[in-house]
Amino acid sequence: MSGQAIFAFVILRTGNEDSEKLGKELREHVAKVIGPIAKPKYLLFTPDLPKTRSGKIMRRLLRDIAEGRSLGDTTTLADTAVVETIRENSWKSED
Repeated sequence: MSGQAIFAFVILRTGNEDSEKLGKELREHVAKVIGPIAKPKYLLFTPDLPKTRSGKIMRRLLRDIAEGRSLGDTTTLADTAVVETIRENSWKSED
């Protein structure tokens, strides 16, 4: 058991498609550029991130999603549907 692990949320540029191969390439790139200790254990492709109306990313909600916890207050989000989209339409990959 390793405790906590890095969980990366990735928004792809238009024209790129998510795949397990791309996930592995991204994780290996992080390990090469930053170092093996920074390589995400989990990688989740998502169309957007939960943001407040002022544009701040809601890290608390991302943490809740990554840890499988129920979500707290989402009333300050600019688009509340993005959280459910992340939960329903994304996948995790692990070495």
